[in-house]
Amino acid sequence: MMLRSCYRPLERCFGRVAGGGGGDGLMWHADLKQHASGDYSIAVVQANSNLEDQSQVLTSSSATYVGVYDGHGGPEASRFVNKHLFPYMHKFATEHGGLSADVIRKAFNATEEEFCHLVKRSLPWKPQIASAGSCCLVGAISNDVLYVANLGDSRVVLGRGVDEDKKKKVVAERLSTDHNVAVEEVRKEVQALHPDDSHIVVYTRGVWRIKGIIQVSRSIGDVYLKKPEINRDPIFQQFGNPIPLKRPVMNPEPSILIRKLRPEDLFLIFASDGLWEQLSDEAAVEIVFKNPRAGIAKRLVRAAIQEAAKKREMRYDDIKKIKKGTRRHFHDDITVIVIYLHHQKGSSKGGLKNNVVGCTSAPVDIFSLNADQAEVDLLQTIS
Repeated sequence: MMLRSCYRPLERCFGRVAGGGGGDGLMWHADLKQHASGDYSIAVVQANSNLEDQSQVLTSSSATYVGVYDGHGGPEASRFVNKHLFPYMHKFATEHGGLSADVIRKAFNATEEEFCHLVKRSLPWKPQIASAGSCCLVGAISNDVLYVANLGDSRVVLGRGVDEDKKKKVVAERLSTDHNVAVEEVRKEVQALHPDDSHIVVYTRGVWRIKGIIQVSRSIGDVYLKKPEINRDPIFQQFGNPIPLKRPVMNPEPSILIRKLRPEDLFLIFASDGLWEQLSDEAAVEIVFKNPRAGIAKRLVRAAIQEAAKKREMRYDDIKKIKKGTRRHFHDDITVIVIYLHHQKGSSKGGLKNNVVGCTSAPVDIFSLNADQAEVDLLQTIS
């Protein structure tokens, strides 16, 4: 019931666009909400013409689900994942008696297959959808067990408390695997799968890319790099620059971690790579540890944009004035969700009553005056 109920319109709740009072008109945030075992904060800033990051948090009295979906090649894949992945997780968890690595794998595979079907149906009139893909980072907390599943280079980092010289400090522990060929180990993994292709990974435009095109090695979508028949389709060939493809060069198999939460585990930072391009794991964890909970995700997003501004010898105030699309030249879309794993001292611990389900979804497009209408339009277009 929990995952299904998120998609009832009356139960969708939104945060605020930060444009008023000299704020960033391309930022949206929900400063602090409760989940079963603590609080969470979420913030998103749009840089692309169409917001390609999508995200959601589902809460009940017994579980918390987090999703960060960083799209590329357009917003279609990330929006699709945002609509379909959690319902599939609910379906398989119900059928198999609870959450498990196998349930998560089945949900990822079902989402991938359904999106591939959509691409094939849409190809005659929307061939560009074959090049849309999405990284996919999911977290679930149930019975003090954390499940993390990941495709691509979004990342979750744990802030773990330690006592050092009688002082309380925090250490960063990365819990997800970056599937990006900038990482030598990932590059070797891809090369080992394609021993007959000396150009499977190419250094171009300052970074390593698979076939000179894409940095991530795993995703939902990117059908043209997974299905040779799509790549060879005359309709797609008119749209894109097809590459010779003997076999898939990307895959949708998630890396999965299951971990029992411990008392010293303080918080989790889930974020798209727009954050991690600007801030180290350690820097992000320190910011969360040293600042108040309310608005902490927004604080991380602003810290990342300040770093991006510094690289151009600019100020954040300068970047705020840049329009979407052009702004992508300065930083990526950025999504941050901070999950606190304990209730604040002195706060009410009865915030989520039995069977009450909450759902926070970032707007489908922050720039749009009516985000819900933009979503309806897209769903009519691709269904």
